[in-house]
Amino acid sequence: MVVLASPPAVDHIPLLRSPDPGDVFSGVPVVDLGSPGAARAVVVACERYGFFKVVNHGVATDTMDKVESEAVRFFSQPQAEKDRSGPAYPFGYGSRRIGFNGDMGWLEYLLLAVDDASLADACTVPSCAVFRTALNEYIGAVRKLAVRVMEAMAEGLGIAPADALSALVTAEGSDQVFRVNHYPPCRALQGLGCSVTGFGEHTDPQLVSVLRSNGTSGLQIALRDGQWVSVPSDRNAFFVNVGDSLQVQSDPRR
Repeated sequence: MVVLASPPAVDHIPLLRSPDPGDVFSGVPVVDLGSPGAARAVVVACERYGFFKVVNHGVATDTMDKVESEAVRFFSQPQAEKDRSGPAYPFGYGSRRIGFNGDMGWLEYLLLAVDDASLADACTVPSCAVFRTALNEYIGAVRKLAVRVMEAMAEGLGIAPADALSALVTAEGSDQVFRVNHYPPCRALQGLGCSVTGFGEHTDPQLVSVLRSNGTSGLQIALRDGQWVSVPSDRNAFFVNVGDSLQVQSDPRR
């Protein structure tokens, strides 16, 4: 970790060398959910990388655009207004502090509770009805995508019944969260050849994480040899990351 004494805006935030163009990983597996070979492609991608891109996913562009525009509107509010929606313990608006272990990042975020296929009634953030409607439409569509992906996993692995894995998501009381991250520009470091860490190195505890970017680079994954590489962004696709829980579930040695 690099700690700057000045400027204080980035004090205690890890710094990273800005990725070189050659660091971009061109081998991210692409799974076409509309193709007959989708099930096998999902399994191969999980075995090789634990990470893949999904196209023909069925989530409407309008649904993605609406939730993104409302999220931009939320994060564009004055800081005092956003702070009224926090802190994110456990749910709500958070800034820089990530979790309970003192980890810090150059980001702000909304961490929201999901019940079934929509925001939990107990989750009062965000309060804006238009934003909540957009989020519920998006969450419902992405949940269907997650179910399709996990059914493809089960088919590719020869697991019966077809919903053996997806039922872990659709079952009543399943643990689901929705997170919106916003990475504001760090003007103090512009032109210095480095950037601050938005969200640090980690694994996901869930079964799977379904990710989408708005076309901005920054996402990185670790390959089997430990090398970290940048994943080219694609605003029209989703990325799926295998979580710790699914690795345990599918490990024949357990």
